[in-house]
Amino acid sequence: MPSEKRLAGKTAIVTGGASGIGEATTRLFVKEGARVIIADIDDTKGESLESELNFEGEVALYRNFDVTSEHRWVQVVDEVLEKWCRLDIVVNNAGMSGAKGRATVEETVVENWDTVFAVNSTAIMLGTKTAIPAMRKNGGGSVVNVSSIFGIVGSPAGAAYHASKGAARTFSKAAAVQYASDNIRVNSVHPGFTDTPMTLDIHSQKEIREARLAMTPLGRLGLPQDIAYGILYLASDEAAWVTGIELVIDGGEIAW
Repeated sequence: MPSEKRLAGKTAIVTGGASGIGEATTRLFVKEGARVIIADIDDTKGESLESELNFEGEVALYRNFDVTSEHRWVQVVDEVLEKWCRLDIVVNNAGMSGAKGRATVEETVVENWDTVFAVNSTAIMLGTKTAIPAMRKNGGGSVVNVSSIFGIVGSPAGAAYHASKGAARTFSKAAAVQYASDNIRVNSVHPGFTDTPMTLDIHSQKEIREARLAMTPLGRLGLPQDIAYGILYLASDEAAWVTGIELVIDGGEIAW
């Protein structure tokens, strides 16, 4: 096995980077040699994580970040280029579900649909769009868009969530084809049932948790680091010939 860290010398932006899958990804990226912008809206968690990771030197910066704002994307990418002179990786991980995302088609309120799409789909487009010119200057880069198994299959509820995550999946394929000639790779990751702050409310309900466990052949729900290791692979040069794929990490659920 090579001794060099897998992301040595690389710079990344991780949205939703202060908790759950994003936090696990941020920690793993720093461990593997990357400098990371922690993009989130939770100042307490973000600042705490920044302080912890910078204990032995500046490798992480927390920035309060509305991922649906194109202006904010431009600001943060410009800051990365000014400070670290390059942007190699963008992980579009920030997402939302909750009551707004879990309604059936008939129960869906248009305003809620638009809100879910803004975070789960439009923000992914903005992050990818803004990163492309910076990555082109490097001779390439990697965009990893965190979708869901519910961007591939359906369920009894969640019309907006399913549709927005499905849009992220197909968008990733389109961008992968369009920017392959620039050596910019774009892939999507599709977590199964994973214990994160976003799923705490639903996974704390015994009946739902047991049903989801029963649907998962490997016999446990996912942990954030299970997903982070897949993101790490796609971000690294080990995946230099990998673009436009959907990496499912779900304990075997959709293999049934």
